[in-house]
Amino acid sequence: MPYALLIVVLAAAAPLFALGSETWWGLAPCELCLWQRWPYWAAAGLAALGVLIPGRARTVLIGLAGLAALVSAGIGALHVGVEQGWWPSPLPSCQAPTAGTAGSIDDMMRSLAAAPTKPCDAATYLIEGLPLTMAAMNLIYGLSLGALALVLARRSTRP
Repeated sequence: MPYALLIVVLAAAAPLFALGSETWWGLAPCELCLWQRWPYWAAAGLAALGVLIPGRARTVLIGLAGLAALVSAGIGALHVGVEQGWWPSPLPSCQAPTAGTAGSIDDMMRSLAAAPTKPCDAATYLIEGLPLTMAAMNLIYGLSLGALALVLARRSTRP
Protein backbone atom coordinates (compact mmCIF):
# COMPACT_ATOMS: atom_id res chain seq x y z
CA MET A 1 0.00 0.00 0.00
CA PRO A 2 2.78 2.58 0.61
CA TYR A 3 3.81 2.31 -3.04
CA ALA A 4 0.29 3.04 -4.22
CA LEU A 5 -0.03 6.00 -1.86
CA LEU A 6 3.28 7.42 -3.08
CA ILE A 7 2.07 7.22 -6.70
CA VAL A 8 -1.24 8.89 -5.75
CA VAL A 9 0.61 11.82 -4.21
CA LEU A 10 3.15 12.18 -7.02
CA ALA A 11 0.54 11.84 -9.77
CA ALA A 12 -1.79 14.41 -8.21
CA ALA A 13 1.12 16.77 -7.57
CA ALA A 14 1.73 17.39 -11.29
CA PRO A 15 -1.67 18.85 -12.27
CA LEU A 16 -1.95 20.64 -8.92
CA PHE A 17 1.43 22.28 -9.53
CA ALA A 18 0.25 23.29 -13.01
CA LEU A 19 -2.88 24.86 -11.52
CA GLY A 20 -0.72 26.61 -8.94
CA SER A 21 1.54 28.01 -11.66
CA GLU A 22 -1.52 29.59 -13.23
CA THR A 23 -2.63 31.09 -9.93
CA TRP A 24 0.65 32.14 -8.34
CA TRP A 25 2.78 33.01 -11.36
CA GLY A 26 0.06 33.91 -13.85
CA LEU A 27 1.16 31.36 -16.47
CA ALA A 28 -1.51 30.78 -19.10
CA PRO A 29 -1.99 27.18 -20.27
CA CYS A 30 -2.61 26.19 -23.86
CA GLU A 31 -4.82 23.30 -24.96
CA LEU A 32 -1.94 20.79 -24.98
CA CYS A 33 -0.98 21.92 -21.47
CA LEU A 34 -4.49 21.07 -20.33
CA TRP A 35 -4.41 17.70 -22.10
CA GLN A 36 -1.22 16.75 -20.25
CA ARG A 37 -3.05 16.96 -16.91
CA TRP A 38 -5.75 14.35 -17.55
CA PRO A 39 -3.47 11.28 -17.54
CA TYR A 40 -2.08 12.35 -14.15
CA TRP A 41 -5.59 12.45 -12.71
CA ALA A 42 -6.18 8.98 -14.17
CA ALA A 43 -2.90 7.78 -12.64
CA ALA A 44 -3.85 9.22 -9.25
CA GLY A 45 -7.26 7.55 -9.43
CA LEU A 46 -5.82 4.18 -10.43
CA ALA A 47 -3.21 4.33 -7.69
CA ALA A 48 -5.89 5.39 -5.17
CA LEU A 49 -7.81 2.26 -6.08
CA GLY A 50 -4.56 0.40 -5.47
CA VAL A 51 -4.49 1.79 -1.95
CA LEU A 52 -7.91 0.25 -1.32
CA ILE A 53 -7.59 -3.05 -3.20
CA PRO A 54 -5.09 -5.65 -1.95
CA GLY A 55 -3.11 -8.33 -3.72
CA ARG A 56 -2.33 -8.71 -7.39
CA ALA A 57 -4.94 -6.11 -8.36
CA ARG A 58 -2.94 -3.46 -6.50
CA THR A 59 0.14 -4.30 -8.55
CA VAL A 60 -1.84 -4.07 -11.78
CA LEU A 61 -3.34 -0.73 -10.75
CA ILE A 62 0.09 0.72 -9.90
CA GLY A 63 1.35 -0.47 -13.29
CA LEU A 64 -1.63 1.11 -15.04
CA ALA A 65 -0.99 4.35 -13.14
CA GLY A 66 2.58 4.24 -14.46
CA LEU A 67 1.31 3.81 -18.00
CA ALA A 68 -1.04 6.78 -17.53
CA ALA A 69 1.92 8.93 -16.43
CA LEU A 70 3.78 7.80 -19.54
CA VAL A 71 0.81 8.94 -21.64
CA SER A 72 1.20 12.41 -20.15
CA ALA A 73 4.90 12.26 -20.97
CA GLY A 74 3.98 11.35 -24.55
CA ILE A 75 1.68 14.36 -24.80
CA GLY A 76 4.50 16.41 -23.31
CA ALA A 77 6.87 15.15 -26.02
CA LEU A 78 4.31 16.12 -28.67
CA HIS A 79 4.02 19.55 -27.04
CA VAL A 80 7.81 20.04 -26.97
CA GLY A 81 7.88 19.25 -30.69
CA VAL A 82 5.16 21.82 -31.34
CA GLU A 83 7.04 24.41 -29.28
CA GLN A 84 10.27 23.72 -31.18
CA GLY A 85 8.52 23.90 -34.54
CA TRP A 86 9.31 20.27 -35.40
CA TRP A 87 5.65 19.63 -36.29
CA PRO A 88 2.34 21.47 -36.10
CA SER A 89 -0.11 20.90 -33.29
CA PRO A 90 -2.83 18.39 -34.08
CA LEU A 91 -5.33 20.49 -32.10
CA PRO A 92 -7.07 23.31 -33.96
CA SER A 93 -7.50 25.20 -30.68
CA CYS A 94 -3.71 25.49 -30.42
CA GLN A 95 -3.47 27.88 -33.32
CA ALA A 96 -3.12 31.58 -32.64
CA PRO A 97 -6.39 33.41 -33.24
CA THR A 98 -6.62 35.30 -36.51
CA ALA A 99 -9.02 37.82 -37.91
CA GLY A 100 -9.86 35.45 -40.75
CA THR A 101 -11.81 36.87 -43.67
CA ALA A 102 -13.92 39.26 -41.61
CA GLY A 103 -14.71 42.47 -43.45
CA SER A 104 -15.10 45.18 -40.82
CA ILE A 105 -13.57 45.82 -37.41
CA ASP A 106 -16.87 44.82 -35.81
CA ASP A 107 -16.85 41.51 -37.71
CA MET A 108 -13.28 40.86 -36.57
CA MET A 109 -14.14 41.63 -32.94
CA ARG A 110 -17.12 39.26 -33.04
CA SER A 111 -15.00 36.47 -34.52
CA LEU A 112 -12.46 36.54 -31.67
CA ALA A 113 -12.73 33.97 -28.89
CA ALA A 114 -14.50 35.05 -25.71
CA ALA A 115 -11.36 34.42 -23.64
CA PRO A 116 -7.85 34.72 -24.99
CA THR A 117 -6.10 31.40 -25.53
CA LYS A 118 -2.40 30.76 -25.64
CA PRO A 119 -1.10 29.09 -28.81
CA CYS A 120 0.63 25.77 -28.14
CA ASP A 121 3.81 26.81 -29.95
CA ALA A 122 4.41 29.69 -27.52
CA ALA A 123 6.79 28.11 -25.00
CA THR A 124 6.29 28.86 -21.31
CA TYR A 125 9.33 28.93 -19.06
CA LEU A 126 8.84 28.62 -15.32
CA ILE A 127 12.41 29.51 -14.39
CA GLU A 128 13.99 32.33 -16.35
CA GLY A 129 17.31 31.30 -17.85
CA LEU A 130 16.60 27.56 -17.52
CA PRO A 131 16.16 26.17 -21.03
CA LEU A 132 13.31 23.87 -20.00
CA THR A 133 9.76 24.75 -20.89
CA MET A 134 6.83 23.62 -18.78
CA ALA A 135 6.13 20.98 -21.46
CA ALA A 136 9.71 19.70 -21.27
CA MET A 137 9.52 19.56 -17.48
CA ASN A 138 6.30 17.59 -17.79
CA LEU A 139 7.98 15.21 -20.22
CA ILE A 140 10.77 14.54 -17.71
CA TYR A 141 8.38 14.26 -14.76
CA GLY A 142 5.97 11.96 -16.62
CA LEU A 143 8.80 9.67 -17.73
CA SER A 144 10.19 9.59 -14.19
CA LEU A 145 6.85 8.94 -12.53
CA GLY A 146 5.89 6.32 -15.10
CA ALA A 147 9.20 4.51 -14.67
CA LEU A 148 8.95 4.69 -10.88
CA ALA A 149 5.43 3.27 -10.86
CA LEU A 150 6.37 0.45 -13.21
CA VAL A 151 9.46 -0.40 -11.14
CA LEU A 152 7.41 -0.38 -7.93
CA ALA A 153 4.72 -2.53 -9.53
CA ARG A 154 7.36 -5.01 -10.66
CA ARG A 155 9.05 -4.98 -7.26
CA SER A 156 5.75 -5.76 -5.53
CA THR A 157 5.31 -8.92 -7.64
CA ARG A 158 8.60 -10.40 -6.46
CA PRO A 159 8.42 -12.98 -3.66
